[in-house]
Amino acid sequence: MSEKRKSQAKIIRVFRKVHRTTGAFLFVFFFIVAITGFLLGIKKHSGGLILPETKKGVSTDLVDFLPLDSLQNNANRFIGAHLKDTSVSEIDRIDVRPEKGMVKFTFKSHFYEVQLDGTTGELLQIDTRRSDIIEKIHDGSIVDYYLGFQSGTFKLVYTTIMSFALMVFTITGFWLWYGPKRMRKS
Repeated sequence: MSEKRKSQAKIIRVFRKVHRTTGAFLFVFFFIVAITGFLLGIKKHSGGLILPETKKGVSTDLVDFLPLDSLQNNANRFIGAHLKDTSVSEIDRIDVRPEKGMVKFTFKSHFYEVQLDGTTGELLQIDTRRSDIIEKIHDGSIVDYYLGFQSGTFKLVYTTIMSFALMVFTITGFWLWYGPKRMRKS
């Protein structure tokens, strides 16, 4: 066997070992990322199971909507009654949907959303946002959430490792496919 061919075979063996070791070590994480990625991809088509369906309010004209502070007070009142907790839940996001006549409130300390009619301020729905839980699992921030890390340190480390591992898998996988073809030609 020529020196060039021996060198190519050695590179392929190294790439195979890196590919196999990385795959064995990160198998569970890749599986979790794949499943949660799939679930996030179909969330709007899950019939309200993953992401609550958006309800419709009375008017689609923003002029008719109540002020956001009034709607926020209503959202806090409704979620407090639902959770049987008198403390005010800290708002994470307010999603105004004029085309639906609805305003959606999500919270920092739990995975519920409150949908209110933008015009009347009446409750349209309170439901669990399973998509937010799935997203936190997908990007690793679930660990930060439950351990109370505000900095997102675990998420940063996790996404860095997973991104780097995916790049390694792509490069080594390509070479494991292309390398033998290249060797046969030479």
